[in-house]
Amino acid sequence: MNRRRIGVLGLPWDGASSFQRGPAEAPAAIREAFRSEHSNEWAERGYDIGAADAWHDLGDLSLPDDAAECRTAVEAGVARVLEQDFTPLLLGGDHSLSYPILRAFRGRRGSFQILHFDAHSDLYDHLEGDRYSHACPFARVLEEGLAAGMTQVGIRTMNGHQRDQAERFGVKVHYASEWDGRMDLNPELPIYISLDVDVLDPAFAPGVSNREAGGLSTRQLIDALRRVSGPVIGADLVEFNPRTDVAGLTAVVTGKLFKEMIGLLLECGA
Repeated sequence: MNRRRIGVLGLPWDGASSFQRGPAEAPAAIREAFRSEHSNEWAERGYDIGAADAWHDLGDLSLPDDAAECRTAVEAGVARVLEQDFTPLLLGGDHSLSYPILRAFRGRRGSFQILHFDAHSDLYDHLEGDRYSHACPFARVLEEGLAAGMTQVGIRTMNGHQRDQAERFGVKVHYASEWDGRMDLNPELPIYISLDVDVLDPAFAPGVSNREAGGLSTRQLIDALRRVSGPVIGADLVEFNPRTDVAGLTAVVTGKLFKEMIGLLLECGA
């Protein structure tokens, strides 16, 4: 196997959550679920994620409460990871973190596209006056030209403003109601994956801050990840909220997603 340097960095911050706090506790909970003896540590792509050299745990960033200071710290922290030649998997935290994460990539990995799994488009220009809410990160990303394109999968809360935003930025939207498994990625561009756990139906992942019925199954999501052939320059896994979980169900799901995303980066990481 062609080993990539995979670096896992936790971002325990949820100060931009609009409804419920709790995703700041997710990085530790995801690691614990991954290491649980309820399952083995092999990904479906055939890689032993428990092997000593499979990935590097870079710990968690210590993040300030102030939102602007947090964004600066995240951008700087992810930049250090990239400078060390890691392909990063970032564990959130709320989805506002994707904006400073992707700012860190600017000038370091060339042009790329975003593959975004979510119930929500996160394209609001602002939410209740906050331009840096977890409902807004991709408006900031796209208006700054941080990515050359974006494909969204699983969306099921789009309103008129967000439809206008998607058209403005040229976002390819695959709604949960009509998704047939296709992602229409540009084969010429590397991929950054942003995975919000609430893309899944609450029946599979109740432990999120903003539950939205009618989502993907865990199997559909894992199969979508397995269809990605890369190259993949990095990924984030966000919005798991341990405080709202039921019987540890979402922890099990995120532990599984962690394994599959590491497997994807091992096989397809840039």
